[in-house]
Parts: sequence; structure tokens; C-alpha cells
Amino acid sequence: MKYEKWTLRGGGRGVSRALLDAGVPPLCAAVLSARGLDTPEKMAAFLSCGKEQFHDPFLLRDMDRAAGRVKLALARGEKLAVYGDYDVDGITATALLTELLRDKGADVRPYIPDRMGEGYGLNRAAVELLAGEGVKLIVTVDCGITAVEEVELAHGLGMDVVVTDHHRCKEAIPAAAAVVDPRRPDCPYPFKDLAGVGVALKLALALTEPERRPAVLRHYAELAAVGTVADVMSLTGENRALVHMGLALLDVTPRPGLAALLRAVGTQGRSATTATVSYGLAPRLNAAGRMECSEVALELLLTRDSVRGEVLADELYRLNRHRQSIELDIYEQCVAVLDRDPALAAPCIVLAGEGWHQGVVGIVASRLSEKYSCPAFMICLDRGHGKGSCRSFGGFNLFAALEQCAPLLEGYGGHELAAGFTILEENVPAFREKMAALVLARTGGGTMAAELTADAELEDMGLLSFDQVEALSALEPFGADNPKPVFILPGAAVASCADVGEGRHLKLRLRRDGRLADGIFFSANARAAGIAPGDRVDVAFTPQINEFRGARTVQLQVCDLRPALTRAQEEKALLEKLRSGAALTRREAARLLPERSDFVAVWRFLSRSAPLEDSPSRLFKALAEALPPRRPHVRTAVCLEVFGERGLISLLRSPGRLRVEVNPTRGKVDLEQSVLMIRLHKVLEGEP
Repeated sequence: MKYEKWTLRGGGRGVSRALLDAGVPPLCAAVLSARGLDTPEKMAAFLSCGKEQFHDPFLLRDMDRAAGRVKLALARGEKLAVYGDYDVDGITATALLTELLRDKGADVRPYIPDRMGEGYGLNRAAVELLAGEGVKLIVTVDCGITAVEEVELAHGLGMDVVVTDHHRCKEAIPAAAAVVDPRRPDCPYPFKDLAGVGVALKLALALTEPERRPAVLRHYAELAAVGTVADVMSLTGENRALVHMGLALLDVTPRPGLAALLRAVGTQGRSATTATVSYGLAPRLNAAGRMECSEVALELLLTRDSVRGEVLADELYRLNRHRQSIELDIYEQCVAVLDRDPALAAPCIVLAGEGWHQGVVGIVASRLSEKYSCPAFMICLDRGHGKGSCRSFGGFNLFAALEQCAPLLEGYGGHELAAGFTILEENVPAFREKMAALVLARTGGGTMAAELTADAELEDMGLLSFDQVEALSALEPFGADNPKPVFILPGAAVASCADVGEGRHLKLRLRRDGRLADGIFFSANARAAGIAPGDRVDVAFTPQINEFRGARTVQLQVCDLRPALTRAQEEKALLEKLRSGAALTRREAARLLPERSDFVAVWRFLSRSAPLEDSPSRLFKALAEALPPRRPHVRTAVCLEVFGERGLISLLRSPGRLRVEVNPTRGKVDLEQSVLMIRLHKVLEGEP
């Protein structure tokens, strides 16, 4: 098992009858219901990607001041600098605002700091350099919200600063000409989860006449979509609409460099999705910043020369391969250390090393957090100073944790799930101890379990039809807060399995209820998965349409496998669900619901044989085998529960024992009025 714990989203609340009655395909309805979107109105509000999702840019606090100061610079002919960041969000934001201002005739100097030499955000040396070049206005994108001292320095050198950012604020904000950040506590903007490029786009729209804003939105939506997806921002509300628009435009992008990069990642003939960005474009664009060549990615987005675009796309491919090699080397070093001393991987990983490449340790931290199921902190040391990158696990809030470690740090910033910090080498041991205490406080002293969240159990493999799976595309774009649908197929038999891709992946065929389904389990093989033909397994998967040699078929992209319960274990678990009031599927309710003949047979036997006493499992087995014809143990157990609830018998439980006694009764008792029976009928009828 890849995940220690499997859970059903929303507690497995079942499929909304309202959605089914509205004509929503069952697979889609199951996902929407699990996510609380269980009425046509809620569904429509969530899925909407129309213009109503886009808010007025001037709802952002200080946007009027930001737009006013930029317009003044344009009117005066001042030299401007667009100061960004070296990740995809920052690079796309820098490209967007630089292109817009140049189209307005401005003299613009795009500036992205060097990751190794300068680090994240505004820095004194860069401010002094830009002042020396005659810049009068710096506009930050995807950074600046914590640059209090750097903004003060800029003022002293005769420059104004407009900050546009989306990161969390600290107590003090810079005394800039304007500070535009939807996460400002005093900002009334209704959508707080814009990426840095999203905020830059809002400034671009604020600088545009109202009648031209729709055209400007469409022109820059693809850049905004790439940055938003790459920065793992919430794909709800305005971001959902923006990414939906941007992905559609990405298929026909007029930007030669971006088109060349799309060809390089092999997306010809297929519509762009968030996966295109996450696994194709983003790693290559990020590689430029990680390998201290962010200007390559920026030029690729800005160039209007198709030949130059091809050259730059090839260069990004080379940089990404080099990045992968360095990343693997550092990762293997860390795994070797943690394998020698497993205590270093609990309750969090804090590793520090000389000579590590600052540009790739964030990715290494992400891989380590996933492998060891805990937050990971990687610190690159150089002459007594450390630059750290960290990644979360299990919802641990990194930014809040770094705030509590602030006395030990030189600086920090970022999000709940990914952050960076600087630290003196002498403070690393104390930081490790403090962070471990914070993680233990968060987990209550326990360990963080890798948890897989699925939307629903699949009762009918017949639902894995081409049309049903294709209909799931209506839920795209997938990403943060709208993940790909995951289903659980319980009790499937492994018809066949084979390692593919030089033994790195597992191809398998599954059978249940007389139906077959093909699956692929990436980064696992038969030995690692511990399966062989004939095994019964539970499968967690995302259904997808696989295209191969012109043929399109349904394929299960496996997320995890686990041994299926034995029939006795299944029945015991099913009874516990019934007794506890947990949500049941229709398939489970059908297995539990006794027929009239079951009640009659059990009652006749009890009338002759009670009292009975034994362990519950032996008692149910003896009852089931004594009743003609032989009945499922679980239905016999439900009969007893219903009889007990309606007062016909007494069920006396003690540790490991169950005693059944028949009670004196007068007249007929309506078993259908049992709470358990009513509940089972409601599940079968599709009621909540």
C-alpha cells in the first residue's frame, strides 16, 4: 500500500438524487455529491466559468493608487522596472506586465533576481542597481509584501515602488506608493486565492479602458493560467474561470516560444489540461530559475520570433535534464542519511548540507515529505549561512510554523504548503528541535499517516463506460481544491499483471462481477505492489480515456492497491458500519437487507432453540447453517438486530460473547418500522 489510510470524501454521503434527476451522469454525480455540491444550484455555481466570476480589479485595496502611479509614469515617460520572482508564477507575471507596458510605449526593465546570489524578493543590491539605471518606478509581481526595508531604500534613492503580491502579510506592510495583495487583512476583494500572475493581470486590466478589458483578459489568460496552475493555487471561483479560459487559448497560443515549448513536451493534437502545465510546461520553465537562467524562460514567453522560440525551448529542455540529474544526486544522498538514522525522519525531516544546489532542494524536500510522510526542511549551507526550502505534509501549516520559529531565522516567506527561509548554521539544531515540537503538537504525539481521499466506492463496473468517464471532463480544470476524481473498486480479482516501462510501472487487468477493466499503476511493479494473478484487491483509481495508436479506451490510473478483506471480514466491517450509522452504498445496503423469508426462518429457529449463547461469529455461523436454505451470515445478524430493536428478543453482549433470549410478545410487530430497515430502504431508494 502506498497510503496507510483510505477515506471517503464527505464520509461517503452517497449520490444526490437531485443531481441524478437533473440528468447529471452517475459518475459525475457521485463526485459532486462527495464534494458537497449536491444540488443543481451548487453544481452550477461551482462549475461556472463565465464572466460573472471575474471581479472588478478596483475592488483590490490600493489598486486605484497602483494604476494611478503607473499611468503617471507612462505620462512622464519614466523608466519602469517590473521586478518578479524566479518561479513560474513570478516569470509569467513578469512577462505579462512587461509586455503590456511595452505595448503602451513604456521603457520597461524586467528584473528577476538570481536565486543563488540574491534569493527571493526585493534586495538592496538590486534596488541600488535599478536606481543607477535610471528607474523611477519599480512594480513588483509575486513578491514585495515583506520588503519593508527595501522599499524604504528605494524611496531614499528617488524611486517609487508599487507592490503587487499574493503572499501572506506580516504585521508591517511596506510604505509603498501602493500595496496590492488580496491577502491583506484590510483588502475587500472577494476572491483571496489569486496567484501572483493573477494579481499582475488585475493591474493590467486596471490600466486598460473598460471596453478593452475583455480583449486584454483573453490575450493574457494563457500566461495567467500557466502561473496559477504551476503555483498550485485553488482552482475554484475566479481562478477556475481564468484557468479554464487560459487552457483553451493555450491550444492556439500566438506566443512563438510557448508554442515551441508545447511542441517540445509532445502535446500536439491534444487539448491542454492542467496536467500539461504541471508535468510539461512548469518543470521546464521552473528549471530556468532553479539553474540560475530565469532570463531564458522570460525571453521564451516574450519573444515574437518563432526561430528564437525553438532555440529557447531546446535550452529549457537541456536545463531541465541537468536539474533532474542534480536533484536525483541530492535526493539519494538524503535517503542514504535517513535510512542510516531513521530517527531523523520523525516527526519531521530537517537536513542541512554544504554544496547542495539551492535551486533544486525544494523539489527534494517535496519528494522526501512524500516518501517519509512528514514535513521536510532542506537547508543549503554556505560559510555559516543557510538557505532553506520546505514542503508540507498532512496539512501542516509551514508559514505558521516558521512564524513561531522567527527568533531563530534571518527571514522567511511563502505559503502553508511550501515556504523558504534563511538561517544561521549555528541555529539549525535549535530550529530542528523547535520544528519537531511543533509537528508533535500538531499530531498529538502520533505519526502522520499518508492518506488517500477517494470520492466514492464504485458499486457497478458498468459505470466505467467511455461516455461516463468522458463526462468527468466537465469537472475540469483539476488541481488544488478540485482534485481529479478518485474511486474505490472493492474486491476486484487480478486477472493478469505485468511490469512495463523497464520494470518501473505495472499494467494490470481487473475482474469483478463478470466485467474486465485495464489499469496502469505508475512508479510501482508487481513485486512492490505485492500482487499476483488471482489475488483479490481493493483498487483506488482515477478513470481516464487512454489514447494509443488511434484507439481510445477506458483505463484505470491506479493510485493505490490493498488486499481485499475476506468475506467474513467484509461482513464484520459492514455490520459495524450499519450499527455506527456510517454512510452505506446501495451495494452494501443490498447485501445487508433481509428478505421476509430470512426473518421468518430466523424467528422460527429462535422460537424453538433460544436462549443461545456463543461468540458472535460462531453464533451467526451456526444460525446461518441451521436455516434452510443456507443464508448469508450478515443477513442473519441484521435479522437479530431488527428483532432486538423491535423488542422481540434481548441481545446480551459481554466481551467475546453474545446471548440471545426470546421476549414474551403480544400481537404482531411491524419489522419494517425498524430504524435499521427504514435506513436500508432509503439507501436503496437513493435518498440521503
